Amino acid sequence: MDVLRTPGERLAGLPDFDHPAHYVTVGTPGADDVRMAYVEAGPADGPVVLLLHGEPSWSFLYRTMLPVLAARGLRAIAPDLVGFGRSDKPAQVADHSYARHVEWLRALAFDRLDLRDVTLVGQDWGGLLGLRLVAEHPDRFARVVAANTGLPTGDEPMPEVWWQFRRVVEKAPALDVARLVQSGCQTRLPDAVRAAYAAPFPDPSYLAGPRAMPLILPTAPDDPATEANRAAWERLRQWDRPFLVCFSDRDPITASMAPVLERTIPGAAGLDHPVIEGAGHFLQEDAGPRLAEIVTDFVLG
Repeated sequence: MDVLRTPGERLAGLPDFDHPAHYVTVGTPGADDVRMAYVEAGPADGPVVLLLHGEPSWSFLYRTMLPVLAARGLRAIAPDLVGFGRSDKPAQVADHSYARHVEWLRALAFDRLDLRDVTLVGQDWGGLLGLRLVAEHPDRFARVVAANTGLPTGDEPMPEVWWQFRRVVEKAPALDVARLVQSGCQTRLPDAVRAAYAAPFPDPSYLAGPRAMPLILPTAPDDPATEANRAAWERLRQWDRPFLVCFSDRDPITASMAPVLERTIPGAAGLDHPVIEGAGHFLQEDAGPRLAEIVTDFVLG
């Protein structure tokens, strides 16, 4: 497995993101080890909040939330998925699979960091992977915040807007990561912020991760990840710890998942599930401090 590593100077001096990177090495089933990066803010003994990003962003997405969480005494940890941010980047699309990404994240969170009593905050692929971890390792989690995400099995059709996104990512000769992030925001991102989203990818050879993610999402009942995701749903149907659904009101890709999560997962019953108004798919960009306050109040009661 050919693994690329973004030069550190490309990821230095980013706006409002001066958190030093930490690194751990995790195994890849059937292939080489890879290095994963994460940033951390807040007291080491505070309640753990695991902030998981999606496609095609990285932990930089959480830059306005980290200080809010830390100021309230939470230990906020934001990893970079393999293929993104400061983490290693397997160079072939075929190097990426749903199962591998679950395992990489599991190894970081549990084998290397030994996180317990975790509050998961998962958006986009952060939820697709994070909800698998919750289902498969429920003893490690205290509560969940699902934000513009879901857990597809391929048994239900994906919306046309998602297929349009997949076609762009799969077939565009040049993949503009900054433009993709901007397209999922309601606010206009400053040039420096757009550059920060593009920074992990010096040239097209680094883009296998963003190229792969739409392809490995289950879209048919016989998809390789379908059975594991169905099994996860069965376990989540018994999850009775607090489960907060916090979606924005302007994300056509994931909007239909909010009521499914609310009515299916026992831990969601009786909670006031907030809707963040005026925010798009990347609600961390459009309303990061607001989302951070919701997460903090949920954790601290």
